[in-house]
Order: sequence, then C-alpha cells, then structure tokens
Amino acid sequence: MKQFGTPSSKCRKVLFLGYDRDKTRLIDALIEKECIVSYTNEVLDAIDGYDLIISYGYRHIISGELNRKANCPIFNMHISYLPFNRGAHPNFWSFYDGTPSGVTIHLLDEGIDTGPIVYQKKINFMPQDDTFEKTYKTLNYEIEKLFLEKIDKILNNNWKSMPQKGKGSLHYYRDLPKNFLGWETNISNEIKRLRLEGLKYE
Repeated sequence: MKQFGTPSSKCRKVLFLGYDRDKTRLIDALIEKECIVSYTNEVLDAIDGYDLIISYGYRHIISGELNRKANCPIFNMHISYLPFNRGAHPNFWSFYDGTPSGVTIHLLDEGIDTGPIVYQKKINFMPQDDTFEKTYKTLNYEIEKLFLEKIDKILNNNWKSMPQKGKGSLHYYRDLPKNFLGWETNISNEIKRLRLEGLKYE
C-alpha cells in the first residue's frame, strides 16, 4: 500500500481505493488539505484506522463485514445518476436504456451502488460528445469536479445523505453485449445498430 502526505497534528487519515495518482487529481487535492492518503487497488483484508475512505475506480467488492469494521464513512464515486445504472458500464447503459446520465457520490452499503446519496449531478451531453469515450471522460471530469467542490464539507463531516428513490437499474460486467463495437464508436449509430441486431451474449 502506498502512502502520500506529511503527518501533522491536523492531518486526517484517508484510504483511497482505485485510481492511482496518475489517473485522478483527487489524491493530490486531499494531500493539499493536509490529509495522509494511503492508496491501494488490491483486495482488502483490513480497513480500520482511517477517518475517511474513498472508492473511485475500485474493482473489488468491500464486504459488509469490512464496511462495519471501518468505523468511518466510505464514499463511492459512481459515474451514473443513481438509482439508474448501478454496477458496470453505466455510460453504455444510460444511452442504450434511455435513462438519465450523471454522477453520484454515495455512501457504501452492502448492495451494489445502493447506498444513500450524498451528492449527485445530472449531465446533459452536447452534440460534440458523440462517442462513448468522450462521454466517459466527461463523466469522470464531472465527478472529480463535484468532489472538489464539496471536499471541505466531506472532510469536515458537514454533509447529509438521503436514501435512493425508485427501482432504478443494475447491470453486471457480463451484460455488455458481445456485438458492441467499442467505446470509440458514435453513440447514436451504435445504439441504433444494436437495437436492430439485438444484444448478443454468445
């Protein structure tokens, strides 16, 4: 596990799960707020001893037992407008299913992206956002922007959460169709093609 920051009397201990420093600006932002940031993308076997835990781009499940042992908030950064498109590939399913696009910072619970919402924002894409790759980059930019806007409230426990409303939707990694032509394809053309062909999973 990597550790960043210089200990001080005011420092908060933050565990950052998922993206490394070269993939997100949030670790450096936390260091600038005098946090000691421990980073890992590996499976956890212990999770106690932190003031805050942030999961962003983390591909492993945090069990309910580990969650209960954390004794601190665990924030998950999800690039969908929850409760829509929980789970994998939300950027694909928001277009295919015609559900809202957005970003959400929520508390982790024992479900898959089902925890109470702390902050979220709808994203309306522009015509120039014409590929899945471009919209994915936009969503990641917007969720980092949202976190940075709220970083002082998050670090000072000056935030509120509210339960998710509505059934929403859930997709797994295996749900991405085999006949999807890739993230650099034009969204409108690819969705039309997939609807005409039908989703294939062979």
